[in-house]
Parts: sequence; structure tokens; C-alpha cells
Amino acid sequence: MAMNIEQARLNMVENQVRPWEVLDARVLDVIARVRREDFVAAEHRQLAFADLCLPLGHNEVMMKPVVEGRVLQALELQGTEHVLEIGTGSGFLTACLAGLSAQVTSVDIHADFTAAAGQRLQAAGVSNADLITGEAVNQWQPDGLFDGLVVTGAVHAIPPRWLTWLKPGGRALVVRGESPVQHATLLMHEGAGRYREEALFETDLPYLSHAEPPPRFVF
Repeated sequence: MAMNIEQARLNMVENQVRPWEVLDARVLDVIARVRREDFVAAEHRQLAFADLCLPLGHNEVMMKPVVEGRVLQALELQGTEHVLEIGTGSGFLTACLAGLSAQVTSVDIHADFTAAAGQRLQAAGVSNADLITGEAVNQWQPDGLFDGLVVTGAVHAIPPRWLTWLKPGGRALVVRGESPVQHATLLMHEGAGRYREEALFETDLPYLSHAEPPPRFVF
């Protein structure tokens, strides 16, 4: 039986995302408006709206819709911001960020992710997202500062260099900690190099390349 796409989309928003304390109308609207089914692999299309992480390749996943909703809401975007996304993945969150801000720069270590996401974003009519292939944990360096920063994979520890990329008043959403219990952490730049942290919710995501926990030696 063919899936009723629009009913599945409505169910995702009303029965998954909204009950998980995502109440920002603009966030709910953009999650409903961006065609999530066009950003998943063809073999996962029937699962596009499920409460699941979907595999993307390279041992990475597309976050659950509820997590994407909470991430977007935490950034409190008003439509004027320049946002940095570390981990382009499928491009779905990139499209949502583009719908909520003025400009998105998205960096991914995998060139095939960058290429595929670029095609999906172009097909979706997204014109305010720049995609870059680069290694953002240790190497890639932006030209300027950002109002928002979001990381779509986990890190064992937040690289200090990331925080220097935030403007005063900027907000960063990073999933940090030890799998299987990691914490989505919001960091707010209060100026003069001061940052305030707030743990929002628990989740479990694959680590970004070069951001894994250090190896443990067992004797």
C-alpha cells in the first residue's frame, strides 16, 4: 500500500515533533514545508517520517525529526542570521536552517554528501545555502563569524576553536558526551569570551570524524 505522504508529514509534525516540546510555529512550519522524503535515500523513502535515525552512509545518520525540531527551536532564529552547520548530511536540516535564517554555510567532510545535498537543495529551490567540503574539527577555518552554529553529529568534547566562530549573542547547539547517553548542549556567547551552557535533552548520535572519544586501554 502506498504511503499517504501528506498525512504522514502531518502525523510527524503533530504526533512526534510538537509533543516533544517544539512549540515554535516557524520551526513547525519549516519542518512541514521542506519535503523530508526528497532528502532521504530512495530505499528509505517509506521511513522518511518515522521516529528513527536513518542511515546516510559513512556510519552517519539523519537525525530523528523530534531532535531536528528541538535543535532548530534552540537556535531561536529570526530570519536575519548567518548560520554555520557542521555536518551537511542529507541536506534536510540545511534546508530547514535556510528557511529560518538569511544565510547558511554548511561544511561536511564527505564530498559525496556535499554533492548529493547540493542537488537536493537546488531541486528544493534553496538558494541561500553554501556547501563546503572540509574537515571542521581540526582544519577548516571560516572567513567570518556566525550568529548560530549547529553540529549534526556528536563530539566527545567541544573543540574550543568552534566557540571563537560565534558572534557575541550567538548560539551554538552541540551534542556532546559519551554514547549512549549524550547531551544536546546549547552554548550562548555572552561577550568578552564568556559562554553560558544549558543542557537541553539526551540523545545518541554517531561521532563526527576526528571527534570521537580517545581510545581506552584495558590492561
